[in-house]
Amino acid sequence: MKAFRVVGTFNDARQEKGKQPFSIEIADVSVEAAKEQALSTLGSRHKLKRWQIQIAEVTDVAEADITNPVVKYKVTGE
Repeated sequence: MKAFRVVGTFNDARQEKGKQPFSIEIADVSVEAAKEQALSTLGSRHKLKRWQIQIAEVTDVAEADITNPVVKYKVTGE
């Protein structure tokens, strides 16, 4: 498994500009799988449809830079 940081925005009418920025860490095997997991997670947490989520970038995260303890455990086993 590798760690990825998915960055983007989603539609939120409560925000001033109608967009809410997000950055989420995901542990998965590929960039495409990390995108799918991010869409699934954000949709579930915020009751969003996939078309309401815009992913700007997906980057690899080094093991030392992982902040989410669940992702760190999945990647390193520690």
